[in-house]
Amino acid sequence: MNPIKQKYLGAHGLIIFIALLSAFVPLSTDLYLPALPGMSDYFGMSASRVNLTLTTFFIFYALGTLVWGPLSDRYGRKPILIVGMGLYTIASALCAFMPSLDGLILCRIFQAIGGSTAGAVATAVVKDVYSGKRRESVLAIVQSMVLISPAVAPVLGALLLKIMSWRGIFGALALIGIVALGGSLLFEETIPQRISGILSQSLSRMVRVLQNRRFTFLLALFSLGPISSMAFIASSTYIYQESFQLSSQMYSFYFSINALGMIAGPMIYLWFSRRFHALNIIWACFATIATSGLLVSILGNLQPWIFALCILPGATANSCMRPPSTNLMLEQHEGDTGTLSSLMGCTGLLMGSFGIQLISIQWSNRIIALGTIMLVVAFISLLAWPLAIRQIHPLTKPKSLEL
Repeated sequence: MNPIKQKYLGAHGLIIFIALLSAFVPLSTDLYLPALPGMSDYFGMSASRVNLTLTTFFIFYALGTLVWGPLSDRYGRKPILIVGMGLYTIASALCAFMPSLDGLILCRIFQAIGGSTAGAVATAVVKDVYSGKRRESVLAIVQSMVLISPAVAPVLGALLLKIMSWRGIFGALALIGIVALGGSLLFEETIPQRISGILSQSLSRMVRVLQNRRFTFLLALFSLGPISSMAFIASSTYIYQESFQLSSQMYSFYFSINALGMIAGPMIYLWFSRRFHALNIIWACFATIATSGLLVSILGNLQPWIFALCILPGATANSCMRPPSTNLMLEQHEGDTGTLSSLMGCTGLLMGSFGIQLISIQWSNRIIALGTIMLVVAFISLLAWPLAIRQIHPLTKPKSLEL
C-alpha cells in the first residue's frame, strides 16, 4: 500500500503518526524523570522502589507487544490501535489520582499494556507500506523524530513541575494518549493480508519466527544495547540531581545534550550509509559505545559537563545503528510482520528493564557502574558481531568487509 493512499493522514502525516507511536516508551518514561527524586520523598520510598514505576512499565509493555503484534496480524492494525490507545489514555488519567505508590504501579501496568499496541504496530506499519532503501530512510526519519522526545520530555517535565506536582505530568500523558487515539481513528488499514485462524495459532507463529536462527541471533545481539541505554536513562536524574547536586532544570539541560546526540544519530547513519556499508557502520557504533563507557568510568565523576560529553558518543552511536539494525532484522524473515515487530520490541524492553534494575542497585559509585555496564555490553557485542555477519543474510553484503 502506498502511503499517499492514507486519505486523512496523507504520506507525511503517516510518518508523523508512526513516529508518535514509536515514541510512546520515551514519552511515558522521560517526561516524569525529573520528578523521580520528588516522588521518592512524597511516598517516603527508596529510589529503587520508585524505579518500579519504570521497570514494571517496561516489563508489561514488552509482554503486551507479544500479544498485540500477532493480534494485529489477525485482526488488522487499526482496531488494535484504537483499543490500545483508549486503554492507555484511561490508565494515564488514573495514574494522576493514585494516592499510593502501589496504586500508581498498578495503573502504570495498564498504561503499559495499552501503550504496547503502539510499539507492536508502528514497525509493522513501516514494513507494510515501505520496502528497500525507502524503508531504511523512513526508519531513520522516524527514529530521529522519535528521539526528539528524550530531548524535549525532561525539559517539559521540569517546566511542568514548576507549576504542578508530578500528578500533572500523568495528565499530560493522558492528553498525548487522546492525540494518538485520534490518529488511530483517522488511520487507514495497511496490512496487505490478514492471517486466519484462532489466537493460539497466531501466537504459535511466534515460535516459527524464533526458529529462524538468523533473525533470533540478531534479535539477541541487538537487544543488548537497551541494557546500557536504559541504565543511563534511569540513573541520569539521580546522577545529575544527587551526585552533582543540580536542579531539575539543569538536569533537563544536561540530559538534552545527550538526547540531541540521539536525535542526530539516525541522520548521521544516513550520511555515512552513502559512503560505507551498514555492517561496517554497526561495527563502528559498537566500538564507539565501548570507548564512551571507558571514558565515563575514568572521567565521568569530575564534572557534570564532562560526564555529559563522555556519554554523548555512546548515546549517539546507540541511535545511529537503530535504523540499519531494525531493517536488518526485518529482512531475515518474510511475513509475520506484526510478530517480528512484537519480538523486537519485547526483547529490547525486557533487556532495558534489566538495565534499570541493574543500575538501581546501591552502587558505591553509580557513574562508574554505568560506565562499566556500557563497556561490558559493547565489548560482548563486538565479540559477537563477526559471528553474526557469517550467519545472517545481510541486505547487500560487500565483497570486502573488513572488521
